[in-house]
Amino acid sequence: MSYLYLAFAIIFEICGTTCMKLSEGFSKIVPSVLIFVFYGISFVAFTIALKKLEVSVAYAIWAGLGVAMISLIGHFGFNEPLPPIRIVFLALIGIGVIGLHLSSSVN
Repeated sequence: MSYLYLAFAIIFEICGTTCMKLSEGFSKIVPSVLIFVFYGISFVAFTIALKKLEVSVAYAIWAGLGVAMISLIGHFGFNEPLPPIRIVFLALIGIGVIGLHLSSSVN
């Protein structure tokens, strides 16, 4: 169940970050308000997930998946560049997240 809360936290964090771009520096009211709504929901879900998950692993998953998804949204939704080197570094983030997760089960 903790991973479900973590998934919700990631989804709402991605929504909040996307709204940051859409708000155009807080000049558009609806996306500006949604930033705080989505991040609020994200932090609540993340806090609940931390009841059972290790903070280092949960945060790595949250941040890593968030970065990867926002990179894809930036590329496909906002026509931002996604050069091959950026893909390599996103893969390295993924490897790091997997490594942290695997190392937590070694204890």
